Amino acid sequence: MLLELLQGGDSGGFLLIQDTANYCGRHLLKSFINAALQRDEDVHVFCFETSEEELKEGFQEVQRLHIHNAYEDPLGWTKKAVFTVLDFSLNDLTRVLKLTPHQKPPIVVIDSLSWVLRHVHTTTVCSTLHQLKKGGFVRAIIGLLHADMHQKGTVGSVRHLATSLITVTPSIMGDNCQAKITKRTKSGKVLQDEHTFSIKEDLTVMLLKSSNTAPQQTVQEEHEVDPTANLTFNLRLSDKEREAKEKLSLPFMFSKEKKKAILHSGANIGRILYEPDANDDFDQEDPDDDLDV
Repeated sequence: MLLELLQGGDSGGFLLIQDTANYCGRHLLKSFINAALQRDEDVHVFCFETSEEELKEGFQEVQRLHIHNAYEDPLGWTKKAVFTVLDFSLNDLTRVLKLTPHQKPPIVVIDSLSWVLRHVHTTTVCSTLHQLKKGGFVRAIIGLLHADMHQKGTVGSVRHLATSLITVTPSIMGDNCQAKITKRTKSGKVLQDEHTFSIKEDLTVMLLKSSNTAPQQTVQEEHEVDPTANLTFNLRLSDKEREAKEKLSLPFMFSKEKKKAILHSGANIGRILYEPDANDDFDQEDPDDDLDV
C-alpha cells in the first residue's frame, strides 16, 4: 500500500505522515515530494521548520518544485515575508497558489502542521484543510505532524480529516523504518497495512518486509485451536439427541388447527379458538343460579 500511495494513490485526499521524536518522518515526506516530481506534477511546499536549501537536498528535478519559505520569518515580524503561519487560511493559501500558473491541480505539502498548530487554533486549521481538500483546486494535500508535541484531542482532530495515515516508528532492523498505514476509501472501507522500509540517497523507498504476506496467514490458520476441545462437558449433540430435539413439541408452537385457521381465514375470521387443557378446572354448577326468577 505504501508504494501505491507513492505513485499517487490518494488523489483528492489528505495524506498525513505522523512521527515522533524517536523517528523523523521528513525523509518519507521528501520521498513523496520526489515521487510527485518524477510524475511531472507541480508541488507547492509550505516550509515552517526547514530552510529552502535543506529541503532541496536530494532532489534531482526541482523545476516543478515551488517552495514558500515561512521558515526565515514565520510570524511576519519583518513584514517582508510572502507567507507566514498567521496566513494559514483558505483565501491566503489559494492566493499564493494562484501566483503560479498550473496546467493541472498541484499537490500541496505542509512541513509541518505542528508548527501551524502552535500558532493557529485547531478548529481553524482543520477547517482550512477540509475546505482546501474539497475545493478541487489542489490534487492532494500531504502534511507532516509531530504527534508527541500535541494533546491527544488535537492529534485526533487532524487524523480524522486524513484519508490516508502513515505512522512511522523506528524499526528493530538497523536504521530502517516501520510504517503503519490506514487508508479510507471513498466507499467507507478502511484498509490497513504495515511495512518495514528504507529510504535510499535518491529518496526512493525500498520495501523490506510487509505484514500482509501469505505464509504468515497460513501459519496462523494451521495453529488455530478448537475452544471446545478441553471442556469437562459436551457441547455437541449426538444423532439421537438431535432427532429427539426435532420431534419435541414446544408449548408456544401453533397446532394444526390454529395454523389452518390463520392461513385460510375467511368466514371464520372472527372465530375464537380455544384448546382445552388437562388442568382446566370446570365447575358444573351454575354460579348465577340464584339470579333465576
